[in-house]
Amino acid sequence: MKLSQFKFNLPESLVAHNPSATRDEARLMVLHKDSGKIEHKIFKDVLDYFDDQDVMILNNTKVFPARLYGNKEKTGATIEVFLLRELNKELRLWDVLVDPARKIRVGNKLYFGDDDLLIAEVVDNTTSRGRTIRFLFDGTEEEFRRNVEILGETPLPKYIKRKATAEDKERYQTIFAKHEGAVAAPTAGLHFSRELMKRLELKGIEFAEVTLHVGLGTFRPVEVEDLTKHKMDSEQFIIEQKQADIVNRGIERKKRICAVGTTSMRAIESAVSAGKTLKAANDWTSKFIFPPYDFSIANTMITNFHTPESTLLMMICAFGGYENVMNAYEVAVKEKYRFYSYGDAMLII
Repeated sequence: MKLSQFKFNLPESLVAHNPSATRDEARLMVLHKDSGKIEHKIFKDVLDYFDDQDVMILNNTKVFPARLYGNKEKTGATIEVFLLRELNKELRLWDVLVDPARKIRVGNKLYFGDDDLLIAEVVDNTTSRGRTIRFLFDGTEEEFRRNVEILGETPLPKYIKRKATAEDKERYQTIFAKHEGAVAAPTAGLHFSRELMKRLELKGIEFAEVTLHVGLGTFRPVEVEDLTKHKMDSEQFIIEQKQADIVNRGIERKKRICAVGTTSMRAIESAVSAGKTLKAANDWTSKFIFPPYDFSIANTMITNFHTPESTLLMMICAFGGYENVMNAYEVAVKEKYRFYSYGDAMLII
């Protein structure tokens, strides 16, 4: 398949800049992949499509406040530092993106906070906007993390054209987030409220948790027409044996196995055994899923509405069928569904 086959016209007005008033009351489009039939619901109606012993696979990664604003030594120029990943805990070395990049060179010192709560030194260039920095901090790991928490902002995607607020700290995080390491939220999971989780539980639905630390690569545009030439960024994922067992029991019982989000789907498709079951793993994945693709674990999926020509849309087309999904997206635009991270949801069954 070619990149241009995933184009569609998305009016700017349909990009969601704020979350729905309550988590489980975003809109939900239900797409039946066998018939292409579409239903229009509210997210909490998801309850009606699942039954006793069905399994939902959730990504429990936790978003950390990755966006820091600081000043450059001598000039005092304001700079933005986006923390991508920690390279070395002891040395406090981090992979970051910097803006404006042309002004930030190896050897520069960067100061964060009114009373220089954190100071960092640029030790290497990685890409045009990428740098390796070392935080010069003598306190404990706990104190360091606390300072990052104080100074850091919720890393809302760039297309949300506003400053992050206190509300974002809570809403750009799933209620089951546990393991810190993501720089973007696994957005399909944002629709689950505590009340809805309780009601699903009472109905006998089982939850299996996996961890995939979402990187910025999730927003990276595809720049090649031939999809086989596109390289995905690597992301770390962890699946514990106990969680794999929950999923495999569901497979054995021929139940609905629902991947909540493209990140859960990537994790489980990166850990398939020879017998088409889920295996425990602690690894990195750069798996790129686009049509045609044979899925091994999940037979249903919950996802948000994605950008034209994105790798996320390609995965959804592979799962729901190219014509089905592109038609559903046309309907979504016509019916004014809200798109992207804070937008509405789709259930593919």
